Amino acid sequence: MEDLARASSMSRSTFAQRFRDTVGTSPLAYLIDWRMLLAQRALHTRDTRIGALAFTLGYSSESAFSSAFKKHLGESPLAYRTRLTKNR
Repeated sequence: MEDLARASSMSRSTFAQRFRDTVGTSPLAYLIDWRMLLAQRALHTRDTRIGALAFTLGYSSESAFSSAFKKHLGESPLAYRTRLTKNR
């Protein structure tokens, strides 16, 4: 966020407030929502490795990603993929 604030010639707090006013959510919440949307799309295929996906999305570990995914969507990435592939 600091880089974005600097690129827009604003302080971090001003950038965060303007972002929230414009988008309706904080920059961090927006980033998490975006990552989870990308994760959901990637998990539609059986060959997507969850560990590799975690690092691609910017998480430091598969565990950190799985925790964030479960907190956001109410189920683990594996359970999500299993449910999707069963319903096909």
